[in-house]
Amino acid sequence: MNNKNEDSRVLKCQHVSLEVSDVDVSLEFYRKFLNMKLTERHKAGEHKDIPFEMAFLRLNKQHHDLVLTHNPNRKYTKKNDENSPAGIHHFAFECSTRDSFLFYLSKAKEMNLKIVRGPVIHSSFHKNGDGTWGENESFYVLDPDNHRIEIFCDMAIINKNGEYINSENMTVPDTIAEEI
Repeated sequence: MNNKNEDSRVLKCQHVSLEVSDVDVSLEFYRKFLNMKLTERHKAGEHKDIPFEMAFLRLNKQHHDLVLTHNPNRKYTKKNDENSPAGIHHFAFECSTRDSFLFYLSKAKEMNLKIVRGPVIHSSFHKNGDGTWGENESFYVLDPDNHRIEIFCDMAIINKNGEYINSENMTVPDTIAEEI
């Protein structure tokens, strides 16, 4: 798609809103594991158009990066691998450096979080890659409601020719983005 006015494009996926079975339990998890800060919290029905509880969490200066919601009139069941409605497979948090990535991997282990996949290098090019896609290093954990969270670093970028450029600034052979 060639858009004349590229400045009018959506910039990025900025936040996720997760429905959780217990806001207090989820708040504790996200604060402890990812050091997220609570920006604000609102009771169910506090606003006439919002019948559920909301907690806005941030990583840095933006008002929120993650929103936890809970409907007190709903019966919640945990997601599982055998039976659940369609929904988010996972959502991801990017680390600025590999050292930061290793810090969170260590923290996950200290907290006895179940690492459901990884650490893994998603790559068909890297000598230690697993043959999958993205050209990044990651691991996955579950939150208290079994939402899958990816922690990653070193994601490839796509240059103007559609080539994948890895974190070492090398062109990944035989890769061209489907849409440039």
